[in-house]
Amino acid sequence: MTATVSTVTHPLQMPTEAEYTAVREVLVEAGLLSDRVRYCFADLEEPPKAEVLAFSAGDVVDRRFRVVLLDLDSGRSWDTVVSATRREVVSGRELDPARDGQPPIIDSEFEPMEDILNADPRWTDALATRGIDPASVRAVPLSAGVYDYPDEVGRRMARAFGFRQDGPDDHPWAHPIDGLVAYVDLTARTVDRVIDSGPVPVPEVSGNFQDPAVQGPPLDSLKPIEITQPEGRSFTVEGNHVRWGKWDLRYGFNEREGLTLHQVAFDGRPIVYRASVAEMVVPYADPAPVRFWQNYFDCGEYMFARYADSLRLGCDCLGDIHYTDAVIAGDDGVPRTITNAICMHEEDYGVLWKHSDLFFTQASEVRRQRRLVISFFVPIGNYDYGFYWYLYLDGTIQLEVKATGLVFASATPGEYAAEVAPGLGAPYHQHLFCARLDMTVDGVRNAVDEVEAERVPMGEGNPYGNAFRRKVTRLGTEQGAQRDNDGSVVRTWHIVNPDKHNAVGKPVGYALHPENKATLLADENSSIHARAGFSTHNLWVTPYAADERYPAGDFVNQNPGGAGLPSWTQADRGVDGEDIVVWHTFGTTHFPRPEDWPVMPVEYTGFTLKPVGFFDANPALDVPPNPGKACH
Repeated sequence: MTATVSTVTHPLQMPTEAEYTAVREVLVEAGLLSDRVRYCFADLEEPPKAEVLAFSAGDVVDRRFRVVLLDLDSGRSWDTVVSATRREVVSGRELDPARDGQPPIIDSEFEPMEDILNADPRWTDALATRGIDPASVRAVPLSAGVYDYPDEVGRRMARAFGFRQDGPDDHPWAHPIDGLVAYVDLTARTVDRVIDSGPVPVPEVSGNFQDPAVQGPPLDSLKPIEITQPEGRSFTVEGNHVRWGKWDLRYGFNEREGLTLHQVAFDGRPIVYRASVAEMVVPYADPAPVRFWQNYFDCGEYMFARYADSLRLGCDCLGDIHYTDAVIAGDDGVPRTITNAICMHEEDYGVLWKHSDLFFTQASEVRRQRRLVISFFVPIGNYDYGFYWYLYLDGTIQLEVKATGLVFASATPGEYAAEVAPGLGAPYHQHLFCARLDMTVDGVRNAVDEVEAERVPMGEGNPYGNAFRRKVTRLGTEQGAQRDNDGSVVRTWHIVNPDKHNAVGKPVGYALHPENKATLLADENSSIHARAGFSTHNLWVTPYAADERYPAGDFVNQNPGGAGLPSWTQADRGVDGEDIVVWHTFGTTHFPRPEDWPVMPVEYTGFTLKPVGFFDANPALDVPPNPGKACH
């Protein structure tokens, strides 16, 4: 049966089931997809920026999809591009594992992991020594990284821990079988080696946070909160095109980045062409022989957004909600719809602006702030991550990442791990994200100024020592634009348009306000430092290039390092007054607490983009008093 591709009215329209079905049919007809070949990644191949900006309604759109294929039997893989519109393979190349790294790991490889481990006597003997029945052990397979194992070069590997599960409803994360790890060849489906540093008592604490005995008596003093909008929501959505107040934008979704924002504009003026979280890495600090390799690139190694939650009203989202389904392709290429993957709603956010004049006019005015929230939530292993983009009435853009779920447990609290419950450890680790911000501040030509406070020495011109001023440094090239947070001088980065000026004669701009938290803490000679080079600086700036999408490179899994931003910026290209992309690394360093067990309260991280001279005055002066509510 031949799939019919639905009519496409814009090049950034979200993919449909019909399009993914057409792509699969083309690959089958070309002999590239069979029963033993699987998808590792599939997504819309967005047209170059200039093409999208030049698009007019009615223009013909060639819908191309990038698909990474893996032969489960041979381990060979191919990077292909398919036109769903013209029903043909546009390009394809076989990947070189030694040079490119490996494609992402997929469910088809993880699903047989327990059978693979239990077929190896080294694994079952180690469990027997500990008095553990293999049938009670849940395997947790994880990405392998790249270390000094010459025999792993070119091979598709994973590493696996075991967790004991005491019954079908028991959360096994509470019962790590420590001192034991297996290295697994995913192609051969065999155990390469088992590292056993000796039995450690398995923690017996409960991780069953749903159990009333663990929760304790319910807090019954909380009264219901209802969020109502009697006249309905204030935003409109047509396909993936949103209008709210003065805001105008599109949004998308793919299995690698999750939620993406496109062509974000305020009052008809462009600000951001494309915004996404393009990578994240979770490096762990425990150097033990069974744990030193733990570091996970949830975007690049796992395509984590393929596991996005179907959000539920009253639980994940409150208010008058607009949901959007997301279509992705499964391992077999068959399209799969994630119902309610994206949640959109408005939130009251307190006071927007206010003044009470007690001396001259006795005027008193107040306006309430509100924000448009566009979000999704994804569980990946033990952690759950929520990504929330906020748009405010005053032109502010903000990203907030919410980390919750369960900490990754060990049985060995000590110098590199916290004891979160009796006998239960949780290794120290970081969650480092990289936002890709393709900026178009009032046009394509932009530049970045580093702005910070500068103390003025006491003396002539500053006789009382109270003076300080702004210090502005233009970042001219890629090498010079590799910068770090410095809260001591309130450092920010202003993305400005040197060709456009405001009422006071200054370039219009938006300021990136970082959180001033740590970058990667691993040693600069470590494997993870080489592979996650993007996380060693808070700011990178590059000229726009259509093929520079992911800060750690296209193929992160078992890539030896140096790909992505560290490689691209070697050219030291100019970024002053160019079409630029700003990359921002942010995140948290987690020293787990007892309060994080058995399920952790949300930990927050993110950044803010605030207009700075983009407007000639407060852009929210026209916001009316709270509609329908008189001030009492």
